[in-house]
This record gives sequence, structure tokens and C-alpha cells, in this order.
Amino acid sequence: MLPATFKLCCGISHQHLRKFTGLQRTAVGAFGKEISRFILNSTDYFFPSIPYSIHRTIHMKLGINIKPCPSQNTMLSSRELFYVNQAEETLNKAISMLHQQEGWHAEVHLGNGDWILSKTFPKVGKVFRAEATIDSPPDLIYTQLFENLEQMNQWNPNISKVEILQKIGRNTLLTREVTSDIQVNVINKRDFVSVRHCCKRGSAVYLVGTATHSELMPPQQGVIRAEAGLTCIVLQPLDGNSKKTRMTWLLSIDLKGWIPKRVTDNALSRSQADFIEHLRKHLSFNADAV
Repeated sequence: MLPATFKLCCGISHQHLRKFTGLQRTAVGAFGKEISRFILNSTDYFFPSIPYSIHRTIHMKLGINIKPCPSQNTMLSSRELFYVNQAEETLNKAISMLHQQEGWHAEVHLGNGDWILSKTFPKVGKVFRAEATIDSPPDLIYTQLFENLEQMNQWNPNISKVEILQKIGRNTLLTREVTSDIQVNVINKRDFVSVRHCCKRGSAVYLVGTATHSELMPPQQGVIRAEAGLTCIVLQPLDGNSKKTRMTWLLSIDLKGWIPKRVTDNALSRSQADFIEHLRKHLSFNADAV
């Protein structure tokens, strides 16, 4: 596209076309936009650590569409590509589950309108699905749940620590998350090593994660290594109100250890409800502080 636009700009410089000022302005504007696109794509390549929200804002200001789910697969090692592929496979699996509207059973219906549902899938097991409406825009929630991930323990008492072990491109992270002791006094502290990935498709932001293995964080003494089979949070602006978000959260976790299934199911559904409550309070506090 850039070479063609350049040829157009060169063409209007000819003497017989100079009187068409409207054409000149259109061509120069198109050329400027293509140059901006070229510079932004180069920035994505050479500076992958720049937060996605900054890239998105610049693209929107210039009226240039940003690639919805850039994988940044160039210049990655084979191990890093493995992590990216693992995350993208998890995303596709989650989207397939979300498209299956039948067979979900109610686990918890909270007074604020939130629902916790569940469904059993072949080769996956029981998956919990939280549905909630949050009075904050998707971009703000994305920032708290991905860009500010390591600060999660400051507002979620069920998490004692979150650390980023490795950044892979701009949209993929290798993380370790350590829980607090779960209050029922049956489930002790767990930790999770996961690959996390974010992307945007249409108006929806997807935050996905799944358990993985890393030499950067082998199992730790005194902490049971649990596994997140699948977690996927979908953030969409509420119809008619872009300042509110429709949040859908799929969760499938193997806590490991000898725990009755009934206790595990109760703990996971309760953890989703608690997480959303803590997130709301945190977002509300930040909004009041601004």
C-alpha cells in the first residue's frame, strides 16, 4: 500500500495535475497515514515491551486499525514459541466453550445479579463460568488484570503474591501466583505457574491462561503446585454503555491433594464470586481517588 500511495503523491506533482488541490490534499493525507502505519509497525517490532494500551491509543488517535491479536512470534526462541502456542490453543478452546450455550447449570446466584454456572466438558472436566456486569470500562479492567498483574495481591486478599517470571513479546507472560490459605481450613496454600496471554477480537478483550512448566520456577518446598487447566476472562463493553463491562470468566483448576470434590467445587465457585467483589471494590476505590 505504501509504494502505491507514494506513486500517487509523485503523480500529482506533475504540472498538469497541480491545479487539483483537493487531490493533492487527499494524496498527502493518505501518504502521511501510511507513513504513520509503517512507523507504528516498526515500533511494535523493535519495542515490544511498550504496553498494549499505549499502542492501542496511538492507533485510535491516528484512525489506524491495530492488529487484533499480534502474536509477536518473530525472534522468539523455540521454548517461547511453545508458550505462545500453548496460550493460543487455550484461547481457541475457551472460545469453543463460550459458544456452547446449552448445558450450563447454576452454582451460585448472587443478589447483585452475578451468576456462577458450571458445565462438564470431555477431557477437561468441570468448568465454572462467572457472569457479571462491572461499572468500569474494559480497558481499565484489562489494565488491572494484565498490565498491573503483580499488584493483584494488594487488593485481592486471596492472593499472597504474583510475579512475572518472563515476558514473551508484548502479549504473553510466564507467571507464578501464590494463594493465601483458603478460609475453610481444608485447602492450604497453593502456587500456580502459568502462561498468560491477552488479545483483542472485535470489541472483546480476552485474558487467557493455562498451567505450564518452567525451569525458572520449579516446585517449592512447603507449597503444593496446583494447575490451572484453563482460565479465560472476556471483557466486553455493555451494549449502550461503553463505561460498563460485561465480564465472562471461565475457570477450570486442579488444586491437587486429597480434597473432596464437593469442597473443591465450593471453593472454586466461591473464589470467583470473591474475586469479582474485590475487583469491584478496587476499581471503585481508584475511581474515587481520581
